[in-house]
Amino acid sequence: MRVPRGLLLLGPVASALLASGALAATTQSPEAAKPVTREVFKAPLKELPTPYTPSAMRIAPLVAKPGDKPVDAAFGAYQRGQYTTAFREATKRIAADPKDAAAMTLLGELYNQGLGVKQDPVKAAEWYRLAAAQGDVHAMASLGLMSIDGRGGAKDMKAGRHWLEQAAEKGDTTAAYNLALILLGTGTDPDQARAATLFRKAAEGEIGAAQHDLGVLYLQGRGVPKDASQAAEWFRRAADNGDLAGEVEFAILLFNGTGLPKDEARAARYFLHAAARGNAIAQNRAARLFVVGRGVQKNAVEAAAWNLAASAQGLSDPWLDDNLKNLPAEERQRAEALAAERANVK
Repeated sequence: MRVPRGLLLLGPVASALLASGALAATTQSPEAAKPVTREVFKAPLKELPTPYTPSAMRIAPLVAKPGDKPVDAAFGAYQRGQYTTAFREATKRIAADPKDAAAMTLLGELYNQGLGVKQDPVKAAEWYRLAAAQGDVHAMASLGLMSIDGRGGAKDMKAGRHWLEQAAEKGDTTAAYNLALILLGTGTDPDQARAATLFRKAAEGEIGAAQHDLGVLYLQGRGVPKDASQAAEWFRRAADNGDLAGEVEFAILLFNGTGLPKDEARAARYFLHAAARGNAIAQNRAARLFVVGRGVQKNAVEAAAWNLAASAQGLSDPWLDDNLKNLPAEERQRAEALAAERANVK
């Protein structure tokens, strides 16, 4: 079945991977046919759980040694939010063993976030560097991000890439993901192919953003053969891991039957779930579906409510405005109340 006039299902401007262009869509609306612009990746890196994210634990549990208690006191205290105790216990471990890399990484984490101690990026980098010298992969990944950001020392992209390379080589999936973004930004074919390999490593480590970005590469044939089925599968996995961009992209392919069997009702459920989580593009697409009754029953109030929610985030849609302009006053009031209620959902 043909997508009706004005029902354009373009992918979201959600990936910093893409230089330009838009997903194909069936439409006769000149206004709706304008391409979505996608910007080339530039630093800073995409937001992921990093040492800069409060309470994001990226370091491995400290390994117990002969004679130690079954549960490591420093790591356990960190997990419970007892940061002063974690600092004290990690310091004791290093006093007992000056080569305790995991304890060094924990101290770096505490200084980096300012947990239990005054925040000090310079000291954090020092502890990470000591741990990295002992081969700690998480310290290497943290040093890579700090060097790229110029945190705890001078900004040094070359050094940052070096540390991320080492961490990725040793299996750190977040480092692999961030390194892939850097390589993709160079635009060279060899770097594109390597970026795809690193995205796959991170994606197989269940990093939702990497799963989404790998799906985009398969959709466009960058660094990998063009394969809509693979794109759909990676978008689905990204959605399952809570990645909003992946959820919207999967809904688009599902609605259009690209790379997997067409299923408008299932696509609508994904759009509505992403819309409820605050994604403006999903809100816009949900509004359009409610107007035409595709995947859902026609409902002008729901359409207007989602259109208002998307508009409040800066995503205007003249086609929707035109289709909803004759909504009765009572229904418009209900739609406004629904939109306000949804705007307050965190």
